[in-house]
Amino acid sequence: MPSGEEPPVTNLDIERYRERFRQMCRIRFFEEEAIAAARDKLVLGAIHPSIGQEAVAAGVCGNLRRSDIILSTHRGHGHTLAKGAEPLPMMRELFGRDGGYCQGKGGSMHIADFSVGMLGANGVVAANINIAAGAAHAIKLKGGDEVVVCFFGDGAINRGPFLEGLNWAGVFKLPILFVCEDNGFAATTRTKAMTAGAGPAARAEALGIPASEVDGNDVVSVDETARELLDTVRRGEPRFLVARTYRLTGHTSSDAAAYRPEEEVKERWLNDPIENCRRLLEAAGVPAAELTALHEAAAAEMKEAHEAAKATDWPAEALAYADVQDVGDPRKGAF
Repeated sequence: MPSGEEPPVTNLDIERYRERFRQMCRIRFFEEEAIAAARDKLVLGAIHPSIGQEAVAAGVCGNLRRSDIILSTHRGHGHTLAKGAEPLPMMRELFGRDGGYCQGKGGSMHIADFSVGMLGANGVVAANINIAAGAAHAIKLKGGDEVVVCFFGDGAINRGPFLEGLNWAGVFKLPILFVCEDNGFAATTRTKAMTAGAGPAARAEALGIPASEVDGNDVVSVDETARELLDTVRRGEPRFLVARTYRLTGHTSSDAAAYRPEEEVKERWLNDPIENCRRLLEAAGVPAAELTALHEAAAAEMKEAHEAAKATDWPAEALAYADVQDVGDPRKGAF
């Protein structure tokens, strides 16, 4: 082997991580199309990209069954795709068009697809944690073997539902994996400037929930650790995973992220999880052309979803109140 070359990787599950690579590319291109759509005023409201964090969604959700449940945050496109949702209904939802998963009423921050166990993204930071605990408790009461995965950011650990949800899961031994995507920022503020103590893992362990930490930009580490933790969770023991990662874009599609030094962001791009996975697969013997083809196929898939969503009609006006509950005038006892 010539001096300076990396040794070949010989023990990698190529099929498994080829699929993780494909899924990360799909997430990346979906969000790039969503950002472009927001720029063209096709999306009204905020788009919160997870560009740079794709390994967490792909690595965790790749270990779940269709019947398992996830809860996500306002930054939920990646989790939704990785759990099995289709890009066209997702894009239609972002565009507010007919055929969106929530008939265009949820938009980017509240997208859901119950058919694949995606109970919803949530625009309220940390609000999904208590919903996830409730879903896990329902599974336990019914005697099911499904698990719940709850994704949230490091900023969420400073909010009340974090304590409430983890405490409930710990007390009742619920089948839930809490996944903290620690990207170092709570919106535009560095999390460490607003977080006392030793951070997410220490807080989970203080409540009796064992915690693990991984490099969230290494899809193999995320995948292997999540697989191990989910085996334990499926036996009725809650677990906590901290995935250290970095958001390569602004907080929203319109955020220039001027609060971060340019050199910091440039350095972090060198640790792009998709490129990390590509290099690993190439070292394991996967031809570069094959990976490029997967990359290009993902780009084409999401471009097609963008164009198809743009060409879709608006929902019928009659649907505006179709799923709004009206219990009547409580003063008349109509409820």
